[in-house]
Amino acid sequence: MAIKPKSEMPKQDKIIIDLTGPDGNVFVLMGIVKNLARQIGLDGSMIVKEMQLGDYDNALDVMEEYFGEFIIMYR
Repeated sequence: MAIKPKSEMPKQDKIIIDLTGPDGNVFVLMGIVKNLARQIGLDGSMIVKEMQLGDYDNALDVMEEYFGEFIIMYR
């Protein structure tokens, strides 16, 4: 095993969300949405309302629609 300098660490440009852990809770996901929306100038409340119009899979679809270029979700 080699210990490499931190500068060689690959840059992760997307947020990783493990849906099987605590981050998969829909309320945590809505918090992530509000935070991301604020950072890129979107109305997070409107997106959260859209997430609430259906079931859990709908909430994931809405997240993917708005933030797919910023996040990777694992099941």
